Amino acid sequence: MTTGKSESLKSYYQGLYAKFGNSHQSVQHVSKEAQNVRFKIFLEQISNKSRVVDLGCGLGDMLAFFRDNGFTGDYLGLDFVPEFIHSAEKKFSDDRKSKFKLFDIYSDAMPLGYDHVLISGVFNNKTTDNFSFMKNALTKSFAACEKSIIFNALSTYVEYEDPTLFYIDPMVIFDMCKQEMTPFVNLKHDYVTKIGGYPYEFTLSLYKEGFSV
Repeated sequence: MTTGKSESLKSYYQGLYAKFGNSHQSVQHVSKEAQNVRFKIFLEQISNKSRVVDLGCGLGDMLAFFRDNGFTGDYLGLDFVPEFIHSAEKKFSDDRKSKFKLFDIYSDAMPLGYDHVLISGVFNNKTTDNFSFMKNALTKSFAACEKSIIFNALSTYVEYEDPTLFYIDPMVIFDMCKQEMTPFVNLKHDYVTKIGGYPYEFTLSLYKEGFSV
């Protein structure tokens, strides 16, 4: 989002960080376990030696999960909240294959030379222009990646919708990606983030060519 449009959202996350510090709660995740379900889906679709961009990296939780599960590739975390970037830089200061950078999806160019762009939780907050923001982020990310982008979002196939969150029909975004970006699209909408839970979100993967890590 542009600086003007994202100030309130940035302030929101800064408030969470001030309250919770280095916690999954600061990045609006219900639990660490739920985070890891999403990260596992991403990791299953890339090579352990891949070069990845984590767009909306928060505190670097995806990197921590990846490293704990055999990922040895290059990692670049991008986020628009300065406190997140500073915290992640300190936490992973000994990880020589990781970098973190303050980033604005509208004004900054997406970095090149990375296999995959991974986007987790970025599209969940309701704003005044969710679909255009989503489309812009996906278009820029897909143009910049060398192999794929993988992202998750909240589905309209739910039993309840939080009025502060953004839900989208997975078939609408699938159709947009399939028609305007690439014929190689995979939709996963069968997972839950806790035992006995409901599949209230989905993960969409867009490939430059037929599936390959």
